[in-house]
Amino acid sequence: MSRHQDLVRAAATIRSVQVHGHEVAYRTAGEGPVVVLVHGIAGSSATWQPLIPLLAERCTVIAPDLLGHGESAKPRGDYSLGAYASGIRDLLAVLDYGRATFVGHSLGGGIAMQLAYQFPQTCERLVLVASGGLGKEVGLLLRLFSAPGSEYVLPLVLTARLHSLAGSVGRVLGKLGLRGDPLLGEIWASYTRLTDAHAQRAFVHTIRAVIDVQGQRVSARDRLYLAREVPTMIVWGDRDGVIPVAHAHAAHELMPGSRLEIVHGAGHFLPVERPEVLDALLHDFLATTEPASVSPDRWHDVLVAGNRPA
Repeated sequence: MSRHQDLVRAAATIRSVQVHGHEVAYRTAGEGPVVVLVHGIAGSSATWQPLIPLLAERCTVIAPDLLGHGESAKPRGDYSLGAYASGIRDLLAVLDYGRATFVGHSLGGGIAMQLAYQFPQTCERLVLVASGGLGKEVGLLLRLFSAPGSEYVLPLVLTARLHSLAGSVGRVLGKLGLRGDPLLGEIWASYTRLTDAHAQRAFVHTIRAVIDVQGQRVSARDRLYLAREVPTMIVWGDRDGVIPVAHAHAAHELMPGSRLEIVHGAGHFLPVERPEVLDALLHDFLATTEPASVSPDRWHDVLVAGNRPA
């Protein structure tokens, strides 16, 4: 079996570990600099499966299922950005990794920024892929799911029977030689994973922590000046229908020294739609930047300098 086939198999294999008494699932493959892939809302580490074998050719890749998602535990608890950031830091500690490059997609981008802010000593680089937390605008579907009463509607529309029916339709189309659109497929897969009451509850808690009916209500824009301490790359599809590409340009302006990459013809789910492009960008970014090493004293100095009275 070739190395690439080994990496593909590793990307498909779920492992798990106990963190604070809760089961945390993750995928891992490869050797080299540690890269942590953080998925978006309603997703899981499976979001990264097309990318992991490519990236693992030269990196140690860790892709967790966030609590409340995928195969990880779905406790009644805190699903805020801060709690997720702490959870990833603690998972890395349990796995005996101290520092990493953090790559966050959608909600995962907001979590990655929060982690870099809360625990700068752990963050070597930051990569934001169609990231949340950079502006108010967000797709209508997510705003609707955040509305009061959505927890009573989800069990009616996202059922195991509906998920099974969709899978059957997909298999029939495949036999006819018809391929589904990867964007629509990922959206469908994300939301129809929520066929379990615990997953639906976790989804509602997570979405309401960052979104309401008016749009995203948590923004990192007031702290983006801190990015000068950490090499940062922003990657976005110019046809993103979930979070507008204008957020990428605005963030780039506010993040000193950041690198901006717009992928033409791509939508929101870049890890699924364009894994080869994302892999090439990540490898180049790792090769052309030095990992940050921010001491507590340095972080204190940057915060003070950035918040002096006018």
